[in-house]
Amino acid sequence: MKKEIHIFFTALMFYTRIPCPKNIDHNPDYLNKASRYFPFIGWIVGGISFAVYYFSSIIFSHDIAIILAIIAGILTTGAFHEDGFADVCDGFGGGWTKEKILIIMKDSAIGAYGAIGLVLLFLLKFHVLKQLCNIQFIIYNLQFTILILFVTAHAISRLAAISIVFTHEYSRDGASSKSKPIAQSYTWREVWGAFFFGLMPLLFLSYFQWQFVLAIIPVIIARFFLARYFQKWIDGYTGDCLGATQQVCEVIFYLSIIGIWKFI
Repeated sequence: MKKEIHIFFTALMFYTRIPCPKNIDHNPDYLNKASRYFPFIGWIVGGISFAVYYFSSIIFSHDIAIILAIIAGILTTGAFHEDGFADVCDGFGGGWTKEKILIIMKDSAIGAYGAIGLVLLFLLKFHVLKQLCNIQFIIYNLQFTILILFVTAHAISRLAAISIVFTHEYSRDGASSKSKPIAQSYTWREVWGAFFFGLMPLLFLSYFQWQFVLAIIPVIIARFFLARYFQKWIDGYTGDCLGATQQVCEVIFYLSIIGIWKFI
């Protein structure tokens, strides 16, 4: 149990800016095992984002509350995934060979593709969250439903991202990527843990409204095509690719819930 707690705190330290005990470090062995808790980190980030939204909505308008919730998520992770999304936009937008794409993604400066991508991402995320928070769900409690939606979106999008590690090879030769340590090895415990924490919120949500389980289908499709796209151009994935997958799949999940509610 003590070792498992250490692994969890390693995941918490690696994927968020939440303070952890001083004895936690980036030990490669623990980082490899920490991937099992990546979707569970989504529970925490989603919960924090919802808490900020809920208490902000008491004082401010829903628009302001949603913006503050997005900011809270970014601050909690240190823009870990948004940075990866921007780098992927720059790399695949400006590079036409594997080497060029990897060089651009490694550059810390943001380019036009990355800036435009982030602006469009945040605009889309704001509007889908605004629409979701205005839907009158036929479930016991509206705010509780929104909480589960936040948690599910963050968890399942992280599952989509980490699953690429289980099925594809790491692209870079060096150890320069943020995700290199967790990409070196994994066991069935990492796979089982990731899928358990990634799917549990969705199953809980579908218990109240079974149609919502269908939202996983667009996420799976998006994950499949993103992974295939990365494989085609850079023969695998990088940490930036995982971050981009998380962001894209999170938004796709929100869009799927809206579509399901409207048409099913």
